[in-house]
Amino acid sequence: MTSTPHLRIGTRGSPLALAQAEMVRDRLAQAHPHLAESGAVEIAVIKTSGDKFLDRPLADIGGKGLFTKEIEEALSDGHIHMAVHSMKDVPTFFPDGLAITCILPREDPRDAFISNQADSIEDLPPGAVVGTASLRRAAQILHLRPDLKVETLRGNVQTRLKKLEEGVAAATLLALAGLKRLGLESCATAVLGADHMLPAVAQGAIGIECREDDTATRDLLAPLNHSQSEICIAAERALLTALDGSCRTPIAALAEYGDENENELTLRGLVARPDGSRLIRAEHRLSHCDGVAQARQLGAQAGEELLREAGPGFLDSGS
Repeated sequence: MTSTPHLRIGTRGSPLALAQAEMVRDRLAQAHPHLAESGAVEIAVIKTSGDKFLDRPLADIGGKGLFTKEIEEALSDGHIHMAVHSMKDVPTFFPDGLAITCILPREDPRDAFISNQADSIEDLPPGAVVGTASLRRAAQILHLRPDLKVETLRGNVQTRLKKLEEGVAAATLLALAGLKRLGLESCATAVLGADHMLPAVAQGAIGIECREDDTATRDLLAPLNHSQSEICIAAERALLTALDGSCRTPIAALAEYGDENENELTLRGLVARPDGSRLIRAEHRLSHCDGVAQARQLGAQAGEELLREAGPGFLDSGS
């Protein structure tokens, strides 16, 4: 790489993915003036397997790693310098030589309820169809309202909003962070608190992956990293790792720093059966958390508690 490197940022091609890649590009330009020059940074769109098969649930075609596979291959091969991911789509394992080296400041992690028929989940008529591809959302919805019907609804944000307008479903749920980044926050009928709908692990967080031996790119990314967001994501992903979670397992988690004690980290976790018939929660707290290692330990402890409470076979049965 030269003193004015030509950086290539790899990303999926959805409007949200492009908006997030552009956010990274702009932050790099702010941190490093030479990257603001014309042609210094290029965004490379890479179509992933997860974008090709939109007619089936992710769990049926290989899981959320399908959103990162082709991008990581391009990164390993040196075709791109970094990859921008929605962290909730990133598996807990990485190909050899690759790592998430930067987490941007996290956006609001909550879910948005969207409907043109009701103001809330509670207000939906009996038997109404809720469209979602998320087992996590489906399980929590059915736990709250067993009378509702949940049907698979996939596609990018705009596609799902259009399907809702067409009457495919009475309601859907989307990440508030994505709506905000697309300027579509006004589409939200209601924002669901974490007590009502615990978010996906790492929801609202953008992670940047690069080659571990690419010190030049890592140095460029260092000023963009947000330590508190990094710590929260580490705790949530450690919980997911402890549960050995997959797209077939409804798992949720949210780590947050306290308002009164800014060093206090609270981690809430949840595991459920897909039909919502049983839902198990855990909450762990550290009065002072000052690093990723402590956060990972907290997440592992919470995940292990959920495993104990769930008992043998809970994560396998799906019933």
